[in-house]
Amino acid sequence: MYNNPEILAPAGGFESVKAAVACGADAVYLGTKTLNARRNAENFSDEQLAEIVSYCHIRGVKVYLTLNTIVLDSGLDDAVNAVKNAALSGIDALIVQDLSIVSIVKQASPDLRLHGSTQMSVHNLDGAKVLEKLGFSRVVLARELSKNEIEYIAKNTSLEVEVFVHGALCMSVSGQCYLSSIIGERSGNRGLCAQPCRLPFKTKGSEFALSLKDMSLIKRIDELKEIGVKSVKIEGRMKRPEYVAAAVTACKAAVNGEYVDFESLRAVFSRSGFTDGYFDGRLTADMFGIRQKDDVVSAAPVLSKLEALYRNEVTRIPVVFDIFIRKKQPSRLICTDCDGNCATVEGEIPQLALNKPTDKERIAKSLNKTGSTAYYAEKINYDIDSDVMMPVSLLNSMRRDALENLDKLRGKIKPVEFVNNVDLNLPRSSYKKDTKIRARLCRADQLTDYIINSSELIVMPAGELIKAAESGRISNIDKFAAELPRADFTDCSGLRKILEKLYGFDLKDIYANNIYAIETAAEYGFKIHGGFGLNIANSLALQMYMALGLSDAVLSFELSLSKANNIADIMPKGIIAYGYLPLMMHRNCPIKHSIGCDKCKRGYRTITDRMGNSFAVSCEYGGYSELYNFVPLYLADRLDELKKFDFIVLHFTKEDSIACEDILRQYIHGGEFKGEKTRGLYYRNII
Repeated sequence: MYNNPEILAPAGGFESVKAAVACGADAVYLGTKTLNARRNAENFSDEQLAEIVSYCHIRGVKVYLTLNTIVLDSGLDDAVNAVKNAALSGIDALIVQDLSIVSIVKQASPDLRLHGSTQMSVHNLDGAKVLEKLGFSRVVLARELSKNEIEYIAKNTSLEVEVFVHGALCMSVSGQCYLSSIIGERSGNRGLCAQPCRLPFKTKGSEFALSLKDMSLIKRIDELKEIGVKSVKIEGRMKRPEYVAAAVTACKAAVNGEYVDFESLRAVFSRSGFTDGYFDGRLTADMFGIRQKDDVVSAAPVLSKLEALYRNEVTRIPVVFDIFIRKKQPSRLICTDCDGNCATVEGEIPQLALNKPTDKERIAKSLNKTGSTAYYAEKINYDIDSDVMMPVSLLNSMRRDALENLDKLRGKIKPVEFVNNVDLNLPRSSYKKDTKIRARLCRADQLTDYIINSSELIVMPAGELIKAAESGRISNIDKFAAELPRADFTDCSGLRKILEKLYGFDLKDIYANNIYAIETAAEYGFKIHGGFGLNIANSLALQMYMALGLSDAVLSFELSLSKANNIADIMPKGIIAYGYLPLMMHRNCPIKHSIGCDKCKRGYRTITDRMGNSFAVSCEYGGYSELYNFVPLYLADRLDELKKFDFIVLHFTKEDSIACEDILRQYIHGGEFKGEKTRGLYYRNII
């Protein structure tokens, strides 16, 4: 028999905290002014954080702090201070994305609980196993998983499993979207996504091919409970408190087996209704939707009703009263809560009763008047003489004093120890290096002798590498690395068979674009190269990935060149220097609903934005598709600026072998690109 899952509510401001608590949330998650994935929410100051923790703990509600963005080297001092403030404020857990935060916690406050944010893109058991090794206690799984996939992870990991049950669905797997940053320097990985995916993107048959409906699994909470999910999470730190009230109330009703008011839930916010498509493995066109006029105007009629749900304090903490009224002794009231906190108050010596003595009924009537507090009297134990009298006003005063003292006990901040042992003085160099060139190919037919002879390392999808090896195209396997899929929503058994085959070819190198691949590849003793999908943007994260087993790493292409150059020389590092950058990774392919998989045949199809730019979409691996920028990143005319990197990667996708060779020559000898190009974010700064 499983316990009811925790109801976890979003809190972008204090009114939302009140709404969540009053409507029955078991925990809230919130952010401060920096390092959280909803920086446009109201959020909380460092000083307010302790107040919120106290307010929630009095009412039996946990508080999780989001530090769930990538961190830059320039922000590491702020990250240390954020962890320190979290520890001293007595928060119940940190929700994190960047491994630099993990490093800081391990060094300075190892007793702080860590929850792996959905921004970490953990979507299979191997990814969860990496979090186990890192000391996490909980994983927030990717929203794209089906019921069976969630169950498999929950049944086979020691981590608590948390899943989203209501709120917005991003088109891209969280943590793997770069569309907003490339278009307007507003990075979703830095908490400032501008949601360009909600704008028109056209395919055949769709004007909004990148906009999904909001998800809702509230009616499926019993199923989640049965498969071992420990926490059900509501998305929405940017939304109004009435939305929080509606969603928490609905979750509470579902957990209790009561009627769920879906009409109010849809009225307060939706995008053409809700979907549970991912949960059922039903990746159909009806998962897509936009916020229309009817969705907007439907909120007004229900707001006052929803606001009333959290207008008053709700009694939720059971207490036991022990009342002592004895002759010639000061009266005494002991109030004990469900967590063992005990508050004692003394009153006056009771009077002898001349007419009507104070009886149990009168005492119970006074002690049960807890309505303006978070408490209710679960039980009252009496030790009273039969011939004494105590005024009701004094009984009420003792009750008020006892409950106020209990508030102080429950709300007292219990800081987690923090000792600043964090070493940020990591080795950095300014000298130029013999920068190597690596070629990442997506198909075996792109491979040529020139590319083999001119590249330090050639990275290819594992299946394509097997194809090339079996065809006899590869004479020196030592120059090749197998790229594992950015996502594998299975139990990875198929991938392991591929790795065993590659191992039989004496392959030694693996390219990992997701944290799960580190676990999978390590089983076979491969040398592991970290890819861009790990979002490595600072020196501490690089150091943590080295400890996990990486031999070198591609840094995040959201970094400027100057920031990338400044990252410590802990292990060899490089950048993507050419290519149509992958901007999104989606499980529900927009092309499938346009022309169908049979016509696509895993080729490169296009989606067109409102400016007329055509973005390529392809599913090289199957299981997910990727959206690519409409112009290539190009730096071959600025080679001197790349000399501080150990290597650069030419990320080939839709180019043919002739174009691949031509680009490679330009990066060896210098050149000028003929056609439209971009410098990416290398000469800009993400916000």
